[in-house]
Amino acid sequence: MLSKDEVKHIAALARVGISDKETEKYQKDISAVLDYFEKLKEVGTEAVKPIGHITGRENSTREDKAEDFENKKDVVKLFPESKDNYCKVKSVL
Repeated sequence: MLSKDEVKHIAALARVGISDKETEKYQKDISAVLDYFEKLKEVGTEAVKPIGHITGRENSTREDKAEDFENKKDVVKLFPESKDNYCKVKSVL
């Protein structure tokens, strides 16, 4: 089980202030999570093939190509301010 000092150290790293009562609660909760991870280490996964994701799909991105947009005028109407069919914004320096 984690010590109270370890829990307080974790809270300090997370920049979270906790009371003594919360320290005791988190001491039990974090220890339970760590115990669960220890149980997971016992699971035999030697025969399981490592995967990055469950779908099996790879590189399913579309080709990046420029296309004409049909509703340019409708989009320009939505701009708060426009000039020559471009959205006009304040300068950023």
